Amino acid sequence: MALLETIVIAFWAMLPAYVPNNAAVLAGGGRPIDGGRTWGDKRMLGDGKTWRGTAAGVVAGLALAGFLSLFAGDVQSATGFDVPAFEPLAALGLAAGAMLGDILASFLKRRTGRQRGAMFPGLDQLDFVVVSLPLTALLSSEWFFDVFTWEVIAVVVVLTPILHVTTNMIAYKLGLKNEPW
Repeated sequence: MALLETIVIAFWAMLPAYVPNNAAVLAGGGRPIDGGRTWGDKRMLGDGKTWRGTAAGVVAGLALAGFLSLFAGDVQSATGFDVPAFEPLAALGLAAGAMLGDILASFLKRRTGRQRGAMFPGLDQLDFVVVSLPLTALLSSEWFFDVFTWEVIAVVVVLTPILHVTTNMIAYKLGLKNEPW
């Protein structure tokens, strides 16, 4: 597989995992998932992880996967790149896994004494990948292993931090985020 095709497939296949956290920021607010509870002397998650944001993120990822699936054949015909249509359970694994990864990262940040919005290099950029890929493999194994070859996974691991930093900088400049990371 040529490098450009691998990059396109990696980006396409990860879009339902890339979008949920951004949608959660836009639709966030409301009741925190942890309900204000603490573990020891620290909040479990914090006010930034809400039910509304999480639900909006998952729905946005599922909707995007459905939209992309409608056009996968046209993109394949136009480019020759073998972009996938998304099986429903694959879409769920990617979208819900992205949100779960972000929630788990928040939990780890609280345990290590970091405040909401504090930087945690590596974890901030790959938390949703580390959870969404295994969850997708579990929910839709055949689809996952057809799409996520080792080359595609390698591109995802390299591409994701670059996209994450870029989109966060844009959101910060637009006033949608309080910090640029």
